[in-house]
Amino acid sequence: MESTSLRRWSSAALATNIMIVVTGGAVRVTGSGLGCSEWPACEQGSVVPPPGGEAGWHVYVEFGNRLLSFVVLSAVVGAFLAARRELAEGHVVRRLTGWLVAGVLAQAVLGGITVRLDLHWATVMAHFLLSMVLIAVATVVVHRVRHGAPDPAARALPTARLVPALGAVVLVLGTVVTATGPHAGDPGTDRLGIAITEVARLHGISVWLTVGLTVLVLVQARRLGADRLARATTLLLGIELAQGGVGYWQYFTGVPAELVLVHMLLATLFWVAAVRVSLLAADPVREPLAVA
Repeated sequence: MESTSLRRWSSAALATNIMIVVTGGAVRVTGSGLGCSEWPACEQGSVVPPPGGEAGWHVYVEFGNRLLSFVVLSAVVGAFLAARRELAEGHVVRRLTGWLVAGVLAQAVLGGITVRLDLHWATVMAHFLLSMVLIAVATVVVHRVRHGAPDPAARALPTARLVPALGAVVLVLGTVVTATGPHAGDPGTDRLGIAITEVARLHGISVWLTVGLTVLVLVQARRLGADRLARATTLLLGIELAQGGVGYWQYFTGVPAELVLVHMLLATLFWVAAVRVSLLAADPVREPLAVA
């Protein structure tokens, strides 16, 4: 039996995990990363922003992002409870939603460590990459809940399963570019001591390799008549080209804050699309029946 509740909660879990990546980017590009200088309190002796603080409006940007964490947690807990109620024990979605809850809690702790270490570039990178892991898990959950069986004709395409692997390289190198560039989250934050031009070049190469692999998968999918995979790959290719265009626009215009936010949103959509391409080329998963 299909559960409307589980579909809605799983979609909310994915959407809120994407949303908090973008709002986290807003915290960084506005220099509000240390708007709240303590964790879990905002300031010493105060859980909420104290009036008239030195951080000014930055404290509300940072505190707002912290509050959004509770929205994300509510969504993943809702998906977890709905999965336990609607699906039989041993169903993969029940396990994955449990990992989502654990991951969001770990993300909150990592965010606190990031603040306490004054936005050290390594913890900022880890913070973003953990969000990408959670988005990947949430994408799998939505796919399974919506009965997204693999495309039978696509099982002969192992190249499609490599797309998220290469995509992960793109994301990691992208965080390295961020760690070397502007918008550290606070004016006094240390940056990774690597020339941004060199890292950006490597990141660009990884992007073009991913585009090439995506085109290869699209051609193969059309030859085999794997229509669902072909549509998903076409969407992925469109996102990649848009993301690449924004990336070059950023590079040649001094990395303006507005484009950083667009770039981060497109990065999350790219990752969702890449994971979905892989899922459509996966072997079928036999799962216990849903609870009646």
